[in-house]
Amino acid sequence: MSFSMPSFNVRVYAIILNEQQQVLLTDEYQMDMKMTKFPGGGLQYGEGTIDCLHREAHEEFGQDLEITGHFYTLDYFQPSLFNSQHQLLSIYYKARFPEPVRFKTTSRPFDGASSLQNGFISFRWKSVRSLTPDDFTLPVDKKVAEMIAR
Repeated sequence: MSFSMPSFNVRVYAIILNEQQQVLLTDEYQMDMKMTKFPGGGLQYGEGTIDCLHREAHEEFGQDLEITGHFYTLDYFQPSLFNSQHQLLSIYYKARFPEPVRFKTTSRPFDGASSLQNGFISFRWKSVRSLTPDDFTLPVDKKVAEMIAR
């Protein structure tokens, strides 16, 4: 029997808006699960939150982000969806692309996935006016979607 000590899982995300008042969403297939979320990911040991977003932007988009401000930090207890022994801490920043987008975007969820394999990722823009919590998989993203749509 193995026992793991409770710990923290720090996640850092970007709220990226374009000139048409659309927000960037990612559709991913990870851990044998489809999920729609904001771009970003896990903070690595020794990394600051802004450094994390820059690294994630290079990994996911192949280009950099300009962080324009803090948007929201999780302020209540949220266990991780994937490990009940981990307390989630999610931090959201407002960001924009300083250069034109050089990666492929689509308008349909999971577009381009003939068969889903772990590691699949696609990007799409969604109008802020039509954004709802139901667009997202993760509980904190649902709350942030409500905040954006206000």
